[in-house]
Amino acid sequence: MEDFIEALILKQNETNRKAEIMLKALDNGAKIDTDFFKSSSGSKTIKERLLKRLTGACVTSLLGVAFLVGGILICNATSWSIEDGPMCLLAPVGGILLAIGIALFIVYFVGKRMLAKEIAAEEKQIVEGK
Repeated sequence: MEDFIEALILKQNETNRKAEIMLKALDNGAKIDTDFFKSSSGSKTIKERLLKRLTGACVTSLLGVAFLVGGILICNATSWSIEDGPMCLLAPVGGILLAIGIALFIVYFVGKRMLAKEIAAEEKQIVEGK
């Protein structure tokens, strides 16, 4: 894990050096080669995309549970009357959010298992410095 962090720090330092070079080139009026920056502006790694899904799963699930519990408590206290208006919609909305959160958890864990070799290869590539 320490090697991975060191590789990320080295990549950030490389990006900072490239930015300094670009600023100096702009100051001097030199033509800038856009291919010079393509390696640092790549797409997100598989691990970053999976972690984004995990974050979404956690947030959506927690919101779903909160809405579900809140809706049940509020509507149970008012005997589930339709006159209570939108407050009784909290429970169904909470159920939907919870279902979406669970689906995102499933996608995360299945993706993590299926893409384990690709994630390891990406980490190795980052550590080696491409």
